[in-house]
Amino acid sequence: MTVRTVSQLPRDPGPAAWNDILGPGARYPEAEGDITADWLVIGGGFAGLSAAKRLSELRGGDDIIILEATRIGAGPAGRNSGFMIDLPHELGADSYAASEEIDRKQIALNRHAQAFAKANAAEFDMPAEAVAEVGRVNGAVNAHGKAHNDAYAAHLANLGEAFTQMDAAAMQEMTGSEFYSSGLFMPGAVMLQPALYIRALAEGLTQKQSHPVSLYEQSPALSFTQQADSWLIETPKAKIKAKYVIMAVNGHAESFGFYKNRLMHVFTYASMTEALTDDQQQRLGGQKSWGITPSDPMGSTIRRHDGIGGNRIIVRNRWTFDPEMTVSDKRIAAFGRDQDASFQARFPMLHDVKMAYRWSGRLCLSRNSVPAFGEVEQNWFSACCQNGLGTAKGTLAGIGAVDLATKANSPIVQDLLSYDAPQKLPPRPLSTIGANIVLKWREFKAGAEL
Repeated sequence: MTVRTVSQLPRDPGPAAWNDILGPGARYPEAEGDITADWLVIGGGFAGLSAAKRLSELRGGDDIIILEATRIGAGPAGRNSGFMIDLPHELGADSYAASEEIDRKQIALNRHAQAFAKANAAEFDMPAEAVAEVGRVNGAVNAHGKAHNDAYAAHLANLGEAFTQMDAAAMQEMTGSEFYSSGLFMPGAVMLQPALYIRALAEGLTQKQSHPVSLYEQSPALSFTQQADSWLIETPKAKIKAKYVIMAVNGHAESFGFYKNRLMHVFTYASMTEALTDDQQQRLGGQKSWGITPSDPMGSTIRRHDGIGGNRIIVRNRWTFDPEMTVSDKRIAAFGRDQDASFQARFPMLHDVKMAYRWSGRLCLSRNSVPAFGEVEQNWFSACCQNGLGTAKGTLAGIGAVDLATKANSPIVQDLLSYDAPQKLPPRPLSTIGANIVLKWREFKAGAEL
């Protein structure tokens, strides 16, 4: 038997702001000793917890274990913008729309993910802010952005999807800012407090089910060995024997030796303000909660959130390709100055508001925008590479991996198995240089949207 070593463990630069503003959460033990289970889920984010929840529905009498390398909510799940989008939204493309046939299928699947999240919120009695059906706006700042939105609106009309055009006055009424010239409101988006949702889902799986799932934190998988009828996974303090493994680690599938030189490791950067005072909220005006995606996909995502931890504004922009899957604090600070500029351009009345958190989040994309999904070894299933849309696509990948492993021929499985394999990347350093040139060019074209 050959022991295979995991080459790299997660490194998440900067604080997970969504997690931090919630205060201390439930703590889960570190895996220790010899453990046996029917199912082992590696990764405690959207894909991993969705897989565990689906397993509890289909195989509720089986022993199910989740391994999380760090803390629940401290990884990418506590670092994304919290948009669970139903409509076409391809970050790897120059526009948000594809063909009508492809988009109709993806909309149906995205809404399945939304329904899954809403059902979890109801079952486990989550606070309203964890999963909120409030919609989103594509914001435009000039004629170029409006042209993007007009083309997108025409595509949505052909699909029979609802939307509302917003003029500058409507945008100011919503945001309190004079920055946006127009917008396109789409009511179907679900806005998450992503760390709250993940923490509540983990708590529900481990404490509120008749046959609870076992969850171990600070327990990274270090090596794995295929045995006659099972897998043996070693962590720093445990040896876990499992019949089936769901690998829900997104880009770190490559660290496990799968999809080598086929995954693109991209980082995006964000800042979150301190909690706004009553005076600052009065000066700003507008609604207390809203979310804006840019009309150009490479512009700034802006969100105002009201809930546990206060009323805060989040700015996300800038992108880098980093195959080493880590970035420096220096770079986060440098890009933080760009987010400060984006914030002040939109909210000059909040000149006294400081940023409380700055961080970077890991994304995984493939060159041909397809998932890293399927049975990659006997009884080892991959639910990875969400192409930057982790809340919805991660949820679908986790559900789909379980449906595949249990031979449930669901539409999710049919879709995820219909794609070609992730394409190989050019050799380094050409891939790194080329990808970052493309990212910088697309950021340049986004212009005023940043």
